[in-house]
Amino acid sequence: MTTMEQRRNQNAVQQQDDEEIQHGPFPVEQLQAAGIASVDVKKLRDAGLCTVEGVAYTPRKDLLQIKGISDAKVDKIVEAASKLVPLGFTSASQLHAQRQEIIQITSGSRELDKVLEGGIETGSITELYGEFRSGKTQLCHTLCVTCQLPMDQGGGEGKAMYIDAEGTFRPQRLLQIADRFGLNGADVLENVAYARAYNTDHQSRLLLEAASMMVETRFALMIVDSATALYRTDFSGRGELSARQMHLAKFLRSLQKLADEFGVAVVITNQVVAQVDGSALFAGPQFKPIGGNIMAHATTTRLAMRKGRGEERICKVISSPCLPEAEARFQISTEGVTDCKD
Repeated sequence: MTTMEQRRNQNAVQQQDDEEIQHGPFPVEQLQAAGIASVDVKKLRDAGLCTVEGVAYTPRKDLLQIKGISDAKVDKIVEAASKLVPLGFTSASQLHAQRQEIIQITSGSRELDKVLEGGIETGSITELYGEFRSGKTQLCHTLCVTCQLPMDQGGGEGKAMYIDAEGTFRPQRLLQIADRFGLNGADVLENVAYARAYNTDHQSRLLLEAASMMVETRFALMIVDSATALYRTDFSGRGELSARQMHLAKFLRSLQKLADEFGVAVVITNQVVAQVDGSALFAGPQFKPIGGNIMAHATTTRLAMRKGRGEERICKVISSPCLPEAEARFQISTEGVTDCKD
């Protein structure tokens, strides 16, 4: 065999390997191969668009707002992105095959996983709402550990990202939960990226940083605890209600975009408000999640959490495109979320 043929074979093998390795989103730099100038690619990255998918999913008017990118350039960028990312129709059988491969992250409780048909779904938004002390944050802490487990143990084999708006994140809880699953505590903490959000604008900006980190390494989970706490204080009264809902809608849209681009499981917690009306006199106050219809429509799966007896908590599926309404009982212990010990 001549050296020329050997080289050709090596190139063919390398191309095959490259094709096999290419999983997940394309980095935005791939647009350079489609004829987009590196200066413009850098502008896209600086604007928080780190992947070709991110560019393809962004409305045209948002691309026009990026400084230094003209009308003609936007057309060229959109055309190049749509060639790399399929944006057209596909058959239901193809979609069904893709959905078979979706990873579910275990909650730590077999009964809760059964109701969720495997666990927390990646690539979509799951909302947990309930009163204080109903187990929302404890479930989030447990998921931070379980998402790092191998896939055959119900994990996601990826890192976790935690945006904390309430100041309730505690690393020592992760160490306790890691012991239960036989994981190295130091590694578990190293694999959780944490950020404290101080206002609603900061909370939204953190998502841009999150996107640039997700391009570098594989994340399986993104938690925002709580997504709505800062909106209750940054916007007040009916006069600011419209602005609040618009801001919240944009934040939730950005979260959905992260789920679509990187296939992470997005878990957000939500606070509740007591409905004090006529029925409250007889049945006690009824609780409803805040955020209104904007929040209800933006989330894929909605779970209501409430207290049971002692350490017992109850989780109910409120809305989901494929899960029936059902309830599961679980317990909160030093090991995180576990099955109830009857």
